[in-house]
Amino acid sequence: QVQLVESGGGSVQSGGSLRLSCAASGLTYSTYCVGWLRQAPGKGREGVATIDSSGITNYEDSVTGRFTISRDNAKKMIYLQMSSLKPEDTAMYYCAVKGLYYSGGRYFCGPNEYNYWGQGTQVTVSS
Repeated sequence: QVQLVESGGGSVQSGGSLRLSCAASGLTYSTYCVGWLRQAPGKGREGVATIDSSGITNYEDSVTGRFTISRDNAKKMIYLQMSSLKPEDTAMYYCAVKGLYYSGGRYFCGPNEYNYWGQGTQVTVSS
């Protein structure tokens, strides 16, 4: 059974930092695309960052330069280091995994849907 468990959320002031962690179990972790997504109150879920099995990362424009996604395949953990937090970063943050997408002769994090989700961890940034 696949399980993703997030931790590390909390309340911080604007400009502060948090590190989110996600523990994965029950899947062949290293061969998946993993990502962090968030959902703010009254808004849809949006992708924040992804990392593929080669360690290639992608970020949503608003977090580029402030957030860093990483993974430890041996420990089956993914992380989201968040710095220079802003009130607009306030949201429930989820980690998720999906199969790698194949196109142009390579595998990468593509437009396919996520297969597995964690329960989320709340991040609140006050001004």
